[in-house]
Amino acid sequence: MNELAVRTISGIVMIAIAITAAIAGGYVFAIFAALAATAIYYEWTRIVRGWGLGWRIAGFFYALLPALSLLWIRDRSADKLDLLLWVFIVTWSTDIGAYFVGRAIGKRKLAPSISPGKTVEGLVGGVIAATLLGGAWAFVLELPPALFVLAPIFALFAQAGDLFESWMKRRAGLKDSGSWLPGHGGLLDRLDGLVPVAVLTALAQLSGMA
Repeated sequence: MNELAVRTISGIVMIAIAITAAIAGGYVFAIFAALAATAIYYEWTRIVRGWGLGWRIAGFFYALLPALSLLWIRDRSADKLDLLLWVFIVTWSTDIGAYFVGRAIGKRKLAPSISPGKTVEGLVGGVIAATLLGGAWAFVLELPPALFVLAPIFALFAQAGDLFESWMKRRAGLKDSGSWLPGHGGLLDRLDGLVPVAVLTALAQLSGMA
């Protein structure tokens, strides 16, 4: 089985698990968020080994804040589920759009010293995918209009989160944050974009924008 097939199957399984936990809500989603945060922190400490205590403390909040944000969005939103799925859609479509557009037509390197495989075309493809799919979800379910504007902005932050983790791995001399997920590496490799999107969406909700 080639790498793309393995990556696709793993991705579908991860998406299915996340959506199932989100729909279930309650303790099921709380446990899901806690396990994800624990895995993120474990992989973070693996990357920053030898960097000092400050990095370990930063990693604690890096793992905790998005988990709390997702729980807040799930339990405090008027729609309960729709905004949470919007977070997932924006994050996933950014990642998937960037990957496939980058593979198809990517030529100009986005940040060659940090992540040589990422391209400007991939970035644009990810932002467009998030804008279209996130906007479509918000339109169909009549979510707050601000989400139409926030989708491309948060897509950029998702890409920034990806680049930040890539910078950390390059500094540590690691290819992946872990080896749990076939075709993907570690869990942090797949959730690095979700971290900023989850936190920013929770802040937007608290401010009344979402």
